[in-house]
Amino acid sequence: MRRTRAFAAAALAAAFLVSGCGLSSGDDATSGGAGGDTISGEVKGEITFSTLALKPTFDEYINKLIADFEAKHPGTEINWIDLPFQGAQEKITNDAQAGTLPDVVNLNPNFAQKLEKQGVFVDLEKNAADVKGSYVPGAWDAFKVPGAEGAYGLPWYLTSEVTMYNRDLYAKAGLDPNSPPKTIDELLAQTRQLSTAGKGAFYGWHPALENTFVPNLAKLGVPLLNADASAWTFNTPEAVQYVTTLRDLYTSKAIAPDWLTENHSKATEAYSAGRTALFPSGPNFLKVVGENAPAVAKATGVAGQIASAEGTTNMSVMGLLIPRKSKNQATALAFAKYVTNAENQLAFAKIVTILPSTADSLKDPYFTQVTETDPASVARKISAEQIAKAKNLTPVQWDDRTKAVVIGKVQLAVKGDLDPKTALDEAVAEANKLLAR
Repeated sequence: MRRTRAFAAAALAAAFLVSGCGLSSGDDATSGGAGGDTISGEVKGEITFSTLALKPTFDEYINKLIADFEAKHPGTEINWIDLPFQGAQEKITNDAQAGTLPDVVNLNPNFAQKLEKQGVFVDLEKNAADVKGSYVPGAWDAFKVPGAEGAYGLPWYLTSEVTMYNRDLYAKAGLDPNSPPKTIDELLAQTRQLSTAGKGAFYGWHPALENTFVPNLAKLGVPLLNADASAWTFNTPEAVQYVTTLRDLYTSKAIAPDWLTENHSKATEAYSAGRTALFPSGPNFLKVVGENAPAVAKATGVAGQIASAEGTTNMSVMGLLIPRKSKNQATALAFAKYVTNAENQLAFAKIVTILPSTADSLKDPYFTQVTETDPASVARKISAEQIAKAKNLTPVQWDDRTKAVVIGKVQLAVKGDLDPKTALDEAVAEANKLLAR
């Protein structure tokens, strides 16, 4: 539970022989392409490395990484600090303004992009071109600024949803227990059929709007922002239809009334209690369900993430960034490459339910071999396979203030207090006021 909680917060997440996987490290190169901010110099001296919410659960793993790097590069010293998520964004922002950021900073794209746009971090498109090809493309792209050149983070660990579903409830609803939904349209159709069969005892799906609304629109092909990310544009006919369908499901009691304002933790509780048949979530929540509801876990099947019609899936990304004001960029870059190389990412993935961002790691038997009686291995294989087409579908502009405004309007539409088109028009107008600030 401790590990599960740690990586649920960081979110937001086996035996094999490393030598048999073709793993490469690529941690020694410290020079990049031509142009400004080119990193060069000797790997030596002291740096500070900051992470988000990894202490104390992963002390052993991180301390070993540091010791191994220092042994490989005599004369280096890595000082590790860990920040809790609460208050981290404010501290990082203040440190950036003061020019006192650590030499290697662990951030997700949402934290990072405002600072990237201000020129806080080194361009790794230039300085880590030698290892760029080792990462999953969608993870690398997550640290780009829309409309600008460059990329500013080395991808570290990823999470990607799978679809957990209750086979027993599928059977009760007359649905094929081997055919969970693959697309948003199938999700909505099966939600209605499952809820009708449940008659209030169980439902098809808990919407958890603040978590699902934006990625689901993206999967439906709705353009969330314009080309240069200067304006929200999600008030399209497709989005109106989606909100209208949610309203119809809510009105017909295919969605429980109290779920309209509830978040992912309540969706987890509902699935564990046998009140929903479908639970799109990270594979780490299989452990939560297993510990809290063994009977539900036994009935649980695992399938791929509900995707776009083209098969695009969503993922969350964590990465390592190097401030331009770091006084030891050569050592910082070498260490960031070392932490995120294929061998070290694979080792990390073995002790916690995450995905590595390196393509070679995902080819390992740990991610390709399945024990049919072990749902965790099935989920691991499925999530690893879908990463090839995965993207970070939630724009970094989707901050807490924007989320509150938009979801508030959507809730009014679903309850029938606002016309869906009016609600989305108002949501876009309010969100664009925030974006302009």
